[in-house]
Amino acid sequence: MFAAYAARIDRENPLNGLELGERPAPEARPGWTTVEVRAASLNHHDLWSLRGVGITEDRLPMILGCDAAGVDEDGNEVVVHSVIGQTGHGVGPKEPRSILTERYPGTFAERVAVPTWNVLPKPKELSFEEAACLPTAWLTAYRMLFTNAGVRPGDSVLVQGAGGGVATAAVVLGRAAGLRVYATSRDEAKRKRAVELGAVDAFEPGARLPERVDAVIETVGAATWSHSVKSLRPGGTLVISGATSGDRPSHAELTRIFFLELKIVGSTMGSKDELEGLLSFCATSGVRPVVDAVLPLDRAREGFERMLTGEQFGKIVLTAS
Repeated sequence: MFAAYAARIDRENPLNGLELGERPAPEARPGWTTVEVRAASLNHHDLWSLRGVGITEDRLPMILGCDAAGVDEDGNEVVVHSVIGQTGHGVGPKEPRSILTERYPGTFAERVAVPTWNVLPKPKELSFEEAACLPTAWLTAYRMLFTNAGVRPGDSVLVQGAGGGVATAAVVLGRAAGLRVYATSRDEAKRKRAVELGAVDAFEPGARLPERVDAVIETVGAATWSHSVKSLRPGGTLVISGATSGDRPSHAELTRIFFLELKIVGSTMGSKDELEGLLSFCATSGVRPVVDAVLPLDRAREGFERMLTGEQFGKIVLTAS
């Protein structure tokens, strides 16, 4: 079957390791289901995999891709939850939790195999392309906002780095949930787009906000860390799920953190129950993922290049069939 896969690891030039071509189809195994992929979406996790983060040389070649929507063996339209081994379904009792492509071939292929427990019904209200955007970036944003930040309607939130998948999802979901959302971006066009999607206002990174916020959604890391901490009200919460600009800020702001009793919460992906909640929320509220581009799988390199340069606003989707 045709697939986009990591053939080698290159930490400096990750796309040097990306190959497109034929790979073995999934083999049947007890407790697992094969899904015919209709759409899959890119995440920064895929670039990190090409850099050797979360994967080792001995597992190469590895089909990339975490997110997918498609059709299962019984003809049902489904969405794939990409966290494998979260509850032990389909794997050994001592196997640690992993994300697709860390241990098992991913979704940038014509077919993908996952534990049957990881397959959820796709709401009829969502297209395959829309549903394929949800299991990683949108699920991460959903958990960051509603589980780990604990915000409620009327609260204020700062979303750093508008344009990325998680940040864009946080703006849209926050607005739909009745939050006052502020956003930042280095790009003027992305700031304007964030406001169009529901942000009260959008600013250049480091700008003073109109108010101290209840929570910050942080995925940028070192470049925005100090601003994120300084933007919180006393007792506020900073939720971080990524560090695309690096994980070593020049100033940790420790004094401000303990003096104002700020909460710093790490967040990774989300649970199957949270994905079910997100799918239902989108289906019933009319909220839809922001799609930057839809490309056929054989043009996956274009999508990777667009994500690597930060040109996208929203999700890049690959269609496999």
